[in-house]
Amino acid sequence: MKRIAVCPGSFDPITLGHLDIIKRGARVFDEVIVVVLNNSAKNSLFTLEERKALITETTSAIPNVRVDSFSGLLMDYAKKINASAILRGLRAVSDFEYEMQITAMNKKLVDEIDTFFVMTNNQYSFLSSSIVKEVAKYGGNVKDLVPECVNSALTEKFLKPQV
Repeated sequence: MKRIAVCPGSFDPITLGHLDIIKRGARVFDEVIVVVLNNSAKNSLFTLEERKALITETTSAIPNVRVDSFSGLLMDYAKKINASAILRGLRAVSDFEYEMQITAMNKKLVDEIDTFFVMTNNQYSFLSSSIVKEVAKYGGNVKDLVPECVNSALTEKFLKPQV
């Protein structure tokens, strides 16, 4: 049976930290599906379609990675596609408590799907999409924190005259 992992997130935008987790997951699982979840509680900079396009471009060289989107419960999606795992990245101890709560609820919803945590590479331990957006918004250099296509997209979003 094919080992499918779902790597969920809002990815607004995808960072090199996210990409590190995806690449490492792709070495372990037969297929990694990066699922862009539409979080109504977050005010996204990029549309759902823009985020999917950026992730698709960023992961195009990884043959066993595909990109999808979903609205609703992650475990419903994972069950529907016959996933065996949820792939999550951890940056710091502060992430663990939040992730543990989500994992416990997910396990209650669908017991047969396990969550696998991957510790981020130390160089990305401080990195989040929120920080990237904040720095880019004020003209700071984020090119070493995001894929090139994302850097270009951020520049376009923040330098484009507001109508």
